[in-house]
Amino acid sequence: MPELAKDLTGTINHKLAATSPSGIRAFDRSVSKIPGIIKLTLGEPDMNTPEHVKQAAIKSIQDNDSHYAPQMGKPELLKAISGYIKRTRGVDYDPENEVVVTVGATEALAATLFSLLNTGDKVIIPTPVFALYFPLVAMAGATPIQVDTSADGFVLTPEKLEEILQKEGHGARAVLLNYPSNPTGREYPEETLKGLAKVIEKHHLYAIADEIYSDLVYGVDHYSLASIIPNRTIFISGLSKSHAMTGYRLGYVAGPQEIIASIGKMHAFLVTTVTDNVQAAAVEALNNGQDDPVEFRKIYEKRRDFVTAGLRDLGFEMSTPEGAFYIFAKIPEAFGKDDVKFATELAHQAKVGVTPGSAFGAGGEGYVRLSYASSDEDLHEALNRIGKFVKELN
Repeated sequence: MPELAKDLTGTINHKLAATSPSGIRAFDRSVSKIPGIIKLTLGEPDMNTPEHVKQAAIKSIQDNDSHYAPQMGKPELLKAISGYIKRTRGVDYDPENEVVVTVGATEALAATLFSLLNTGDKVIIPTPVFALYFPLVAMAGATPIQVDTSADGFVLTPEKLEEILQKEGHGARAVLLNYPSNPTGREYPEETLKGLAKVIEKHHLYAIADEIYSDLVYGVDHYSLASIIPNRTIFISGLSKSHAMTGYRLGYVAGPQEIIASIGKMHAFLVTTVTDNVQAAAVEALNNGQDDPVEFRKIYEKRRDFVTAGLRDLGFEMSTPEGAFYIFAKIPEAFGKDDVKFATELAHQAKVGVTPGSAFGAGGEGYVRLSYASSDEDLHEALNRIGKFVKELN
């Protein structure tokens, strides 16, 4: 095997070298090799992609749909995305120049941040939150400003945003919101979003709205900043969670034409275009699969209720998730606040994998995230194992 020439050692992107890998993925890898472990670490739906969506992808392959697609996305998919957003958010995005199809919401985030930010800029990010945001902002040359929301029920309030902007306002370019939230499952009420919108307008900011889990909400309505301040909002979503299509890697971004032109340019530099058969599947999911997330929601809600009740019986504290498929549980006081130690011992001794809350930024210490996007059998057994682990350590 070849070794790198010694005179090339260290000749890499220094920002990348200084950036730590995803704590979520790193912990998952560290426990994945434990024999017999039940993993509740990743946001990976255990559902199958709906059959009609799979058949659309198969037909695309059989029809030799194997050439470069338009860089912004196939016209029929752009139209389908625009129609979905109009139905659900009431915002009318022009499919020709206000929507970009991306390789998952991850690429949508990367293309957006790399298009928007310059050295010295700041992005306000309420935490705990999906940790990918921090390195992407940093790699774009900007600074992520973490705002600990744990004292406010894991929701960024307008008052807190105003306070942070008074302190960090110079150089602030955007607020990045994820709702329903990963890892807490919290939703943002309409009045809270309206209050945040006023602050965002006052300080002349972009709103980056990551709404990838918006089709998976339980007992509440989903509201969007795109519906309130469409002239400032960059709307990001995809089909990974709503239609159990994580492996298809289909995301999209929508917004005003001026910023979408830049995001589309960056997207083209990063990936050229999205795979043909994946786009065909997405057209089918958006046009004929409106009821698919409804069925998934029923299953996830039942699992949520089962796991939250079981964990509370064992001494864990948590807010009931209103969306997504995660539970962000506070470790019982008897175990202190070392969530990494707790999760590591739980994995090795009880063979249950959960993610340490500190991987999600400020406010996550002393918590663990569990994904209930797993089979009923695994969830039942995981609770049994967690119960024995807690009782033995008490």
